[in-house]
Amino acid sequence: MSQGEVMAILDDVHKTFLEWKTLLVQQRASYLTKLARVLRNNKDPYAQLMTKEMGKPITEARAEIEKCAWTAEVYAKNGEQWLQEEVLESDGKEHRVVCQPLGIIFSIMPWNFPFWQAFRFAIPTLLAGNASLLKHASNVTGCALAIEDAFKEAGFPENVFRIVIADHDTVAGIVASNHIAGVSLTGSTSAGKKIGELAGKNLKKVVLELGGSDPFIVLEDADLDKAAEQATVGRFLNCGQSCVAAKRFIVVASVVEDFVQRFVENVKQKVLGNPAEESTHLGPLVNKTAVEQIENQVNDAVDKGATILTGGKRGKGKGYFYEPTVLINTTKEMKVIKEEVFGPVAPIIVVKDEEDAMNVANATEFGLGGSVWTRDLERGKRIARQLECGCAFVNSFVKSDPRVPFGGIKESGIGRELSKYGLREFVNVKAINVYKS
Repeated sequence: MSQGEVMAILDDVHKTFLEWKTLLVQQRASYLTKLARVLRNNKDPYAQLMTKEMGKPITEARAEIEKCAWTAEVYAKNGEQWLQEEVLESDGKEHRVVCQPLGIIFSIMPWNFPFWQAFRFAIPTLLAGNASLLKHASNVTGCALAIEDAFKEAGFPENVFRIVIADHDTVAGIVASNHIAGVSLTGSTSAGKKIGELAGKNLKKVVLELGGSDPFIVLEDADLDKAAEQATVGRFLNCGQSCVAAKRFIVVASVVEDFVQRFVENVKQKVLGNPAEESTHLGPLVNKTAVEQIENQVNDAVDKGATILTGGKRGKGKGYFYEPTVLINTTKEMKVIKEEVFGPVAPIIVVKDEEDAMNVANATEFGLGGSVWTRDLERGKRIARQLECGCAFVNSFVKSDPRVPFGGIKESGIGRELSKYGLREFVNVKAINVYKS
C-alpha cells in the first residue's frame, strides 16, 4: 500500500473509533462472542493458510485458532469486571477511577503465530473501546487479510479493525500520526528498540514483547518422566520458533543422566516433515536465513566442546528443515546459551545444585519466562519468585493464557498483555474527584 492509502485507512479507523468508544463494555463484548463463533467455523481454512504461509504443522495451526476463539470468550465474559470503576477514599465527597479508551492502537506483529499474536493484541484492545490497526509480517499477508475478514464476518464496524501492508517508512509515518495513541510490537529485541525509540520520540504509549532465552530448571527431586515429556513440548512447539519456548535446560548433575536419557528418547520420536500432514510434529523453519542461523549456533557450540546427542543437521530433501537437536556440555561462551535460539535446538547445562541453577538461569540479558521442576511445591514457588522474568511456572513449561498476565523484563520487553493487566495497558486511567459545592 502507498503511504496515501495507509493514511486514508487511518482516517477511516479514527472516524469509527469516535463511535465505537461510546458503546458500553457489554455491547463491545457481544461482538467478541460472535468472533469466537466465526473463528471456529473457519478453523480448517485458517489453519491451512497458516501452514501454507509459514510452515506451522496443521495440528498446531488448528489449536492456535481454537486458542484465539477461547480468548475472545474469556474477554467477553470477564471484560466488564476487569474494566469496572473503582471507588477510592480521599478528602472529597466522591473519588473514582475509570478506564477510558485512548484511540487507535497500532500493532506490529510477527509471523510465528500469525493468528494468535494478532488476536492476543486486538481482542483486549477493542474491548477497551480502542480501534486497531495491524501491520503484520510480510510473509503472512494472507493471514492478515483473513483476520480482517474475520472481524467483518463477526459484524464489527467495518473500520474498527484494519490491516495495512506497509514498508518501514510508512510505519514511521503511522506511529507519528496524531490518530495513533499507542503501539504494540511483538518481535526481536532489535526491532523492539527501534519501535520503542520511535514511539518515545512521538510520546506514544508502547508495549513490547520481545525475545527470550527461558530457563527450564530440573532439580534433583523432579518427576523426571513428566519433566522430560514437557521439555519436549516446551522446546519443539512450532519447530522451536517461539519467544517463550524453553531454551536453556539447566539440570542438576545428580539427575542429568536419567533426565537426558528420557529427553533424548522423546525427541527422537518427533516426526519432521510436511506440515500439512496430520502425523507431522515439526515442519520447516521459516526461511533459508533461519536454517543458516541455527547451523551457525550449533556449529559454534560443537567447536567449543558441546556434544550432539541427537539431530545436529539439516533434514533430508527439499525445504528449510532442521532436525530436532539436543546438545550437552554447553557453556556460557557458546551462542546457543548467549543468544536466543529460534529453532529446534535444546542445549543442556549441567549444574551442581539449586543455587548454581538459579545463578545460571538469571545470567542472561533476557527475562521473558522460566520454569522449575520439583516435587516440593513450596520450594518451587520460592525459586519461581527468584527467577528474573515476567512469568514463572512450577512443573509446567511456559505458556500464555488469556486469564494470566504475559510479558517480559530486561531485553524481553516492556508492558503486559492478556488478563486484566493487558486490558488496561491502552486505557486512560482517569481519576474523577467530586467535592461539595
